[in-house]
Amino acid sequence: MPAPVLEVRSITKQFESVRAVGDVSFEVQRGEILGYLGPNGAGKTTSIRMILGIFQPDAGEISIHIGEHSGRLLKERTGYLPEERGLYSDATVLDALVYFAELKGLSRAEARPLVLQWLGRFDLHEWANKKVERLSKGMQQKVQFIAAVAHKPDLLVLDEPFSGLDPVHQDLLKDVIRELRDGGAAIMLSAHQMNQVEELCDRIFLIDRGRRVLYGTLDEIKAQDGEHVVRLRFDGSAESLSALPGVKDLAIDGDRASLRLERGAGPDAFVRSLPATLAIREITVTRPPLHDIFVRTVGRESHEAR
Repeated sequence: MPAPVLEVRSITKQFESVRAVGDVSFEVQRGEILGYLGPNGAGKTTSIRMILGIFQPDAGEISIHIGEHSGRLLKERTGYLPEERGLYSDATVLDALVYFAELKGLSRAEARPLVLQWLGRFDLHEWANKKVERLSKGMQQKVQFIAAVAHKPDLLVLDEPFSGLDPVHQDLLKDVIRELRDGGAAIMLSAHQMNQVEELCDRIFLIDRGRRVLYGTLDEIKAQDGEHVVRLRFDGSAESLSALPGVKDLAIDGDRASLRLERGAGPDAFVRSLPATLAIREITVTRPPLHDIFVRTVGRESHEAR
């Protein structure tokens, strides 16, 4: 197996009496999107700043593997979309983006057509010669994204990339992120919109209180969670469902019901235990959404830390 583009090994960072990150390890492979998740104050931003060389870890190691290079961060081969805006408000959109591309090693002759192409992709071509300060929040987010990707980075770190975007441009951005992944970029994505993460990410890393609490593919994480979500459409009375083993959170609305099966309560056993007096018209069994797993895991970690 080839070396990962980003390799993080046992990094730790302490600020006075607060351990922001403790013994965290993960990898991001070429052609992969890793969802880097956590509640506010969990250590995500500190981790990202260590990866980008803004902070140095107190312990541990961060390595970048690109081509023949193996070692410290290659800034010209890395793209970063920060949560905070980092644009020059009094520059024109085109000049600002060309300047950022030049900082990443492109010549002005190389950068200008690439930037114009990206502006067209994001419906910003007519804004090329207008000042950044005139852009809406969503437009600035698109410009910031272009600044992160115009130089075709091998490693791309995206912090809240969907902030300020309407649903149409959220979908466009998701398509672009997938294209970058399919083109071989290693992408680390931090976001609070769990539905977006679930749609995009190949693997998930959940950090809480500076520690790793979940790490794996979405299927692996859902299997570890162990619960199932059942939705039914029926004839008869569904009240008896609450007495079945492993059933919790039963909600009934007319001829429809939803419930959860606890860990260890399999769907096959549940279906076999359904009463004969209940005629099932439709039934679906799925794993819980990532949002629910995130909330339960973070809540459990918070309770255990008390």
